Amino acid sequence: MAQGLELALTDFQSSRNNVRHHTEEIAVDRLLVRRGQAFVITLYFRNRGFQPGLDNIIFVAETGDAVYLDSEPQRQEYVVNDYGFIYQGNKNWIRPCPWNYGQFEDNIVDICLELLDKSLNFHVDPSTDCALRGSPVYISRVVCAMINSNDDSGVLNGNWSENYSDGVNPAEWTGSVAILKQWHAMGCQPVRYGQCWVFAAVMCTVMRCLGIPTRVITNFDSGHDTDGNLVIDEYYDSTGRILDNKKKDSIWNYHVWNECWMARRDLPPGYGGWQLLDATPQETSNGLYCCGPASVRAIKEGEVDLKYDTPFAFSMVNADCVSWLVYGGKEQRLHSTTNAVGSFLSTKGVRSDERDDVTESYKYEEGSPQERQVFLKALQKLQARRVPDLREAAAPLPTPMPLSRNSPRSLDTSSPPSSNAAQVSLKFKLVDPPNMGQDINLVLLAINMSHQFKDLKVNLSAQSLLHDGSPMAPFWQDTAFITLSPEEAKTYPCTIPYSQYSQYLSTDKLIRISALSEEKNSPEKILVNKIITLAYPSIMINVLGAAIVNQPLSIQVIFSNPLSEQVANCVLTVEGSGLFKKQQRVLIGVLKPQHRASITLKTVPFKSGQRQIQANLKSDKFKDIKGYRNVYVDCGL
Repeated sequence: MAQGLELALTDFQSSRNNVRHHTEEIAVDRLLVRRGQAFVITLYFRNRGFQPGLDNIIFVAETGDAVYLDSEPQRQEYVVNDYGFIYQGNKNWIRPCPWNYGQFEDNIVDICLELLDKSLNFHVDPSTDCALRGSPVYISRVVCAMINSNDDSGVLNGNWSENYSDGVNPAEWTGSVAILKQWHAMGCQPVRYGQCWVFAAVMCTVMRCLGIPTRVITNFDSGHDTDGNLVIDEYYDSTGRILDNKKKDSIWNYHVWNECWMARRDLPPGYGGWQLLDATPQETSNGLYCCGPASVRAIKEGEVDLKYDTPFAFSMVNADCVSWLVYGGKEQRLHSTTNAVGSFLSTKGVRSDERDDVTESYKYEEGSPQERQVFLKALQKLQARRVPDLREAAAPLPTPMPLSRNSPRSLDTSSPPSSNAAQVSLKFKLVDPPNMGQDINLVLLAINMSHQFKDLKVNLSAQSLLHDGSPMAPFWQDTAFITLSPEEAKTYPCTIPYSQYSQYLSTDKLIRISALSEEKNSPEKILVNKIITLAYPSIMINVLGAAIVNQPLSIQVIFSNPLSEQVANCVLTVEGSGLFKKQQRVLIGVLKPQHRASITLKTVPFKSGQRQIQANLKSDKFKDIKGYRNVYVDCGL
């Protein structure tokens, strides 16, 4: 009988396999392979050679294909690409914020595995947790809960208070690597601070590192429906100022989440593919602060009974909105609209720096019969979950708001009550681009579309907003008296000086300007809003010479103080995967009014291919002047 084989050495051929599996940027000295793709290993035996027909070697391996994306360009974008854009601003002014995902940087894969081991699931039942790690549905919920720190030793503390003195203002971050490495270095203590785009960006890094196709989605005018009736209630006073919502419903100026690509064998056929996951701690799911995975197709079709957290996801993109006037302890309904929530859902395009609009993946066209049918279906399903027998329900099913050709595209347009429809229209228009440091000039356009004279009293106000819709104190008010002849149009000029708004701005640089109009001898009122995002000049980045691996490279960074006042405590941060080993911090100090400056940084690129440099300038007066530059690094000889 032949002597049994004795294994002496296993060569995992890590370098060769990792190149074929697109993991060579993570490591070349350890085997990192992706599911569904062949790899080669070599076995060396101590006592004799392998004899085919005589010897039999059995391999036991568990693999799956639950996250396979059949488009190579999409795989390159959503798994391999280590930089991208997160869209911010408002729906009328969408701007890209550059971000360094850095999923292949040193130690990131180990930090991601450490993150899994720090989860509550692992601590409660390690063997079950590890056995389920092959399920993208399971692992995505674990990661989603671990990105925020509300329940565990998660990566990020959320903060929407505007007080970040004991941490980092969320607007200052330009990448995930610094955050994840700080979390690891501090013994897995939460990093201060994050908001929705930071949570989503860090989750994108972790999921791409684990091999799950992931992208970052921005939803403009995102609903937060706290009571599950698919209606967002907003309250205003007689000056047009938006009030803190006693129900805590809100419309976020924008909200950012993730989509991950995976099969959903736990759902009926057809609901796999892109799944919504939201790591921002808003509501709990099975006792933990996480949201999803919710099938994007299920959201579009109103199938809110499919797990996970589809009702909340549906309300973020397709709730209705009702505006109320609060005065004398009473509430008067001003108007309702079916299309104020969920618009211009945005993500970075595949192999492109352009914005890709994915709104139609989430909802049917606003105003279409299909959109209202889906809304009603979702509403009925939610009501049935609350009251098993509708015949015994004490509260009637909420009535969906009717379709109207004249319903406004957004609160940026006038919203006349139905009894006075198409008689008077109000709309704000900017005269100049709203740049930080300059006065805001706009006009209120009033149009009388009736054959009668109209005497209007219009209360105007301006207040800063946080991007989650939370209002701050008003800092500007005015009253206009406008008389309109039949079919006449007039403009009322409005100027808000920089000296008046500067001290009231939030980091988000959002200003809501409102006008509440009432007609003489009439109880009807018209409310119109406009949200303005103040813009900064971008940082300019120039690459001086050819970028070649392991060759010195000079990078020029040009920045300026856009304000007419001196700013202090200026710090410039620059990073870029494959270009800098760590984030560069340059203390600038004081910048004089309108002063322009430049510095030159030297580095040695260590990875080839398409790369991106991200930069941020902060001071005591602003936190997030950003810029980026794409760089192609040649591999050289």
